[in-house]
Amino acid sequence: KLPLYLWYTCAGLALEKHMHTFYSPDSALHNPPFELIEGQMVPPHESQRRVEIIFDALAAAQLGPLHTPEQFDDRHIAAVHSADYLEHLQTIYARWVEAGGHPAAVLADTLQVRWMNRFSRSPLALPGYYAYDMSSAIVPGTWRAARGAADCALSGAALLLAGEQSAYALCRPPGHHAGRDLHGGYCYLNNAAIAAEFLATSGQERVTILDIDFHHGNGTQQIFYERADVLTVSLHGDPDRVYPYFLGYADERGAGAGENANMNIPLPKDTTNDAFLAALAGALERIAQFNPRYLVVSAGVDTFGGDPLGDFALTSAAYPRIGAAIAAGGLPTLFVQEGGYAVGALGTNVVGLLTGFAA
Repeated sequence: KLPLYLWYTCAGLALEKHMHTFYSPDSALHNPPFELIEGQMVPPHESQRRVEIIFDALAAAQLGPLHTPEQFDDRHIAAVHSADYLEHLQTIYARWVEAGGHPAAVLADTLQVRWMNRFSRSPLALPGYYAYDMSSAIVPGTWRAARGAADCALSGAALLLAGEQSAYALCRPPGHHAGRDLHGGYCYLNNAAIAAEFLATSGQERVTILDIDFHHGNGTQQIFYERADVLTVSLHGDPDRVYPYFLGYADERGAGAGENANMNIPLPKDTTNDAFLAALAGALERIAQFNPRYLVVSAGVDTFGGDPLGDFALTSAAYPRIGAAIAAGGLPTLFVQEGGYAVGALGTNVVGLLTGFAA
């Protein structure tokens, strides 16, 4: 039985668009030994194996050329993330070890929450100031990996500015849970937000971020919540039920200048292919009303029915349909890889999404 992406190739489906892919070998430098999830210390679900599976599937599908990214100026990262947070990501591992923290990984054991609002300069406390969960440990190679992922997203965005219709950034670590000065959910730099900011400011154009990951893009929402030039739209599991829990409700529509420039579509457990496509149609209608110049897709495939971190019921047949629905809008589109942890179907689902768009 052939994977869907190979079936399309063997069937002779004509690809009207070719897809440039950007991948940084530095992604392998991020190798946390564990994460704490639902009370258990477990090996991280987000691993380099995911990238290898996707990369091999892309090569087999021959959707287009595979590139290493350009290195972009730090100002494009600083346009999205605060200076103190960026310094923290780059220096905390060495400072943590020097202060007596275990060298296996930087992982908070005390979180700064609500009324505990004073700032501590202790390297043993800072991880709990700049993180909001215990699934995003920092190791010696985390910064280089995250920086390489951001460069992948920026390289894809630069191609759109140059006139290409599509690009795919195979980002690891992913990014949509990273806020302006917080990391969590395996995310350190918000790759999609960095690309969207680059597109919005380089051409003074409207940009939309469409997040189709199972989990709400809480970091993306926070970064653009008061912006009128970037519309953020997210389809995800209901936060009353699933991570990140504290953001992603339908009544969060933006604030200030960004009022009505944020759209959340929480979905129930066991959401099917047709139900997801119907919700996506509503999201795409809102995007068409906004009339952006560019579209950035936070492309998670943890909506798949077999994903260990999701509870939807999508099958692999959904992803080409999702890609085709997005393509129908006719916008220059950058896909930025987010989640997807059912490794047996991961390559098929990602390439199905991209093939559906390119066909």
